[in-house]
Amino acid sequence: MQHLSLFELNNLVRQTIDLGLPRAYWVEAEVAEMRENSGHCYMELIEKDPRYNTPIARASAKCWRQTWGAVKPYFERETGQHLRTGMKILVEVTAQFHEAYGFSWIITDIDPQFSLGDMARRRQEIIRRLKEEGVFDLNKQLPLPLFTQRIAVISSETAAGYGDFLSQLANNSYGYHFKVTLFPTIMQGEGIEKSIIKALDIINDNYDDYDCVVITRGGGATSDMSGFDTLELAENVANFPLPVITGIGHDRDECILDMVSHTRVKTPTAAATLLIDHLHAIDMRINDYSQRLANCATRIMDTERQRLQRLTDRIPTMMTMATERQKARLDIINERLSRHAILAISTQRERVAQLEQRMPPAIEHTLLTARHQLEMLQNRTANLDPQQLLKRGYSITLHNGKALTDPSQVRRGDIIETRLKEGIIRSTIN
Repeated sequence: MQHLSLFELNNLVRQTIDLGLPRAYWVEAEVAEMRENSGHCYMELIEKDPRYNTPIARASAKCWRQTWGAVKPYFERETGQHLRTGMKILVEVTAQFHEAYGFSWIITDIDPQFSLGDMARRRQEIIRRLKEEGVFDLNKQLPLPLFTQRIAVISSETAAGYGDFLSQLANNSYGYHFKVTLFPTIMQGEGIEKSIIKALDIINDNYDDYDCVVITRGGGATSDMSGFDTLELAENVANFPLPVITGIGHDRDECILDMVSHTRVKTPTAAATLLIDHLHAIDMRINDYSQRLANCATRIMDTERQRLQRLTDRIPTMMTMATERQKARLDIINERLSRHAILAISTQRERVAQLEQRMPPAIEHTLLTARHQLEMLQNRTANLDPQQLLKRGYSITLHNGKALTDPSQVRRGDIIETRLKEGIIRSTIN
């Protein structure tokens, strides 16, 4: 039986592939895995079913050092993004089969415009979802507090932009004081999204301690902007209870984080300037209101002073008029009193005349009544006269000139008098 060695079989496969796939092909795929080694780039490409988001095709691809050294910076320059996992790309590949290493696609070129279009589509999809959820402009609707001085900053602790932000606030020409609290985060490379969301969660737990949040990066590679274009981060910022100011430090493109934030500025320094200008505007408004209040008070005082002066000038005239009115009133009252007095005297005179006519009969009747009562009293008095009682046979016993009514009032040897009709009997108590 004729047989082949493995090398011969693989060589036959290589020749077949070289003959059957002699040219380069542009292939659309998603980067599932990616690593660089010794200047070469090794990728795992996949295609997913759009309905179920599951892989339906997979292939390995390589980009050798010479090609990768030119393709990588070109892609990053055109797209502003690092080539990373999860990104859709359009690459030119050629088929290669090696007897010892097997089959792989060799990347010879990459089209950054395709990835730009895909990223744009993804950005538009995120924006569409945010608007459908009704949160796209939610953070913009929050009012920036009048005295925005307690600032929560999300940034890298070592970032030059953070230092510029602090310096700008501390050296403001108005002498305003700001309290800045830093929440250190990763602002470049992988992990931007999770790091910022974690910082937002910490701030949200104590949001009453802050007036606003500033997310600042202060420069960095354009390719690191992809971390600010995620749905989860945008939803967190859009729904945050405090105004969020972004100063990512990239003025060429606007990321989704900028779109949903309360205010977007170009740099950390511009964010600090925004806060200073806002506080200065409030300060000027207060000064303006104070000046208006002082002017209003001055006008009121001047008006009242003039009014008082007019009243003062009118007092003599008013006093004269009041005096004349009171004199006239007194005259009227005097006249009324005179009439009332004359009428009262006339009335009393008539009453006195009537009483004079009624007095003799009344006096005579009163005297008769009194005389009758006196006679009755005389009769009663005569009946009560002790002499009358003595004449009737009664006697009165006296002790020391007082009537004796109780035997206990006298003692042995006391002298008592007994008065009778015809005389007095003196007795000694034995």
